Amino acid sequence: MARTSGSGAKDSRETHRTASMADVAREAGVSQQTVSRVVNGQPNVSDLTRKRVNDAIARLGFRPNYAGRTLRDGHYRTVGICTFDMTQVGNLSTFEGVVMAAREKGYAVTMIGMGPEMAPYSVSYATRRLGELPVDGAIINLNILPEDFEEYTPLAGLNTVLVTMYAHPRCTTVDSDQYGCSLLVMNYLRALGHEQIRYIGGPSYHSHSAFREAGWKDELEKAGIEAREPLRGDWTADSGYFAGAKLAHDHEMTAIYAANDQMALGAITALRDAGIRVPEDVSVVGVDDSLEGMVPHNELTTIRFDQRERGRILFNRAIHGGPIEAIRIPGEIVKRATVTTRR
Repeated sequence: MARTSGSGAKDSRETHRTASMADVAREAGVSQQTVSRVVNGQPNVSDLTRKRVNDAIARLGFRPNYAGRTLRDGHYRTVGICTFDMTQVGNLSTFEGVVMAAREKGYAVTMIGMGPEMAPYSVSYATRRLGELPVDGAIINLNILPEDFEEYTPLAGLNTVLVTMYAHPRCTTVDSDQYGCSLLVMNYLRALGHEQIRYIGGPSYHSHSAFREAGWKDELEKAGIEAREPLRGDWTADSGYFAGAKLAHDHEMTAIYAANDQMALGAITALRDAGIRVPEDVSVVGVDDSLEGMVPHNELTTIRFDQRERGRILFNRAIHGGPIEAIRIPGEIVKRATVTTRR
């Protein structure tokens, strides 16, 4: 009985052995060199022979050895991404843009995560992690500014792009214009007569919230208007609701600028629950245009960023390099029904 069990285990191992190039060559009745030409898309193989080899590959489940290919041309055809938060809407759309660009160029994407348990968050550590993997370029998403940002030096031979609003002297940075989007919002609201504009920000440690808050505050100060202490949420609609419930007692306020759409939606619900009409009594603007297709009859005025384009730029810079610069992608205001002229 034991002998039978052992024999079965051996057969199972043999059944699941990875097919080799020699196996494919025998199955197709060709040389290993011909199989190599087919796998690598090289010419000088007839259509009939190419079909025979591909049929053999499909039957045997052969997987090409990309390590060997890398030794020949020096490329893995893979881009690496490291991110602190994979759940935020903007990040997901950016990753989609990276994947789309990679697919068009025949590249794969390898992703690793950095959680809060790894504090202090280090961009050098993230680079080392990616540098240990078979990748041709690295994209590091920095929603939180790491302690070693200023002294950071990219690995030689590994194109590295940082996703952040902060410029860096030795590395290209790419981001949507988190400061400029606030200028769009404030100019729009002030053109409609609003001056008492309150801000609901995200977490204080998050760079996007910090830059959006700075744009809001700078525009008010430029107009000689005192910026009231901003309220803070955690990007969720619930936190926006709590902030909106507090602001419902602010009788001077005529508009709210929330740092993302979810918090804006929560604030609108709180205002309406308190008997305050939106936009007749208070106008509300969000950022990121993330509710379209998710909320029926989406009426929120917001800022839209082309996050997929951001992903494409990140991929191209990570793979092809280029001059060191700070690339900022402007947003556009999407005018819907939560803003009106101040009455």
